[in-house]
Amino acid sequence: MANLVRRGGLLAVLFSALILVSGCVVLDSPEKIAQVEETNDPFEPANRYIFEVNRFLDEFMLKPAAAWYNAALPQPAQDGVQRFLANLRLPWTAINDFFQGRPDRSYQALARFVINSTAGILGVFDVATGLGFPHHDEDSGQTFAVMGAPEGPYLMLPVFGPSNPRDAFGLVVDYFADPVNIVGRNNGVEYTSTIRGASTAIDNRNRNGQVVDDLQKRSTDFYATVRSVYRQRRDAQIQNRGEDSNYPGPRLSVEPAGAWTKNPPVPPRPDINTGRVPGQ
Repeated sequence: MANLVRRGGLLAVLFSALILVSGCVVLDSPEKIAQVEETNDPFEPANRYIFEVNRFLDEFMLKPAAAWYNAALPQPAQDGVQRFLANLRLPWTAINDFFQGRPDRSYQALARFVINSTAGILGVFDVATGLGFPHHDEDSGQTFAVMGAPEGPYLMLPVFGPSNPRDAFGLVVDYFADPVNIVGRNNGVEYTSTIRGASTAIDNRNRNGQVVDDLQKRSTDFYATVRSVYRQRRDAQIQNRGEDSNYPGPRLSVEPAGAWTKNPPVPPRPDINTGRVPGQ
């Protein structure tokens, strides 16, 4: 079964690559050349197609799942789920902090993980913030950026959403190198990363659903708005500005947090780990 899933994933990657190669913007006019230079989106036709597929998946899979999740769990339980999922990211965050040359932040992430995993009962409760160890998050894409790797052209990945070659490669590294995923695979839990990612996506969709819906209604070109928001948010993450609770994982339609350029939507809920509103 595991081999079948791996082969299916490989076929999905190859299919996506085929769509992107066949969906390049044809640079047959000065206007199109200028457009690509401005947006850094040479695969825009294919990206827009994948974007619409992701919106379909969001509408008919993720959104209903988030609605059931919201109906089934009271707010305190939802907060506990978010804190638990955030806690699982901390060992990998500490490793990325180390490779980014920030041992102070690496120590902070490890201390937070130990405190919340014990006194906080596997991270369900946040004890560490009150002891001076606030939450932050890092991933491989951010580490590659700090090391000087260029982001490359904009990509819209199936299921995972807005990205670029640097961050797409970072997702692969995250999957194979995250200590929690390694422990899960070594103990026979092949789908640790998938379960974590799906749970995070449902929780984030539930918390930020109104933001996503309002942004879509206010946007004349939702695809272009998502592209802009993603880039601004990703730059803020790399620079460690306005750290928030949106952890890397499946992104079926839109990154709801970020620096809004116009028509700001209804504010999302404050993050339970930091007290900050996402994107601020």
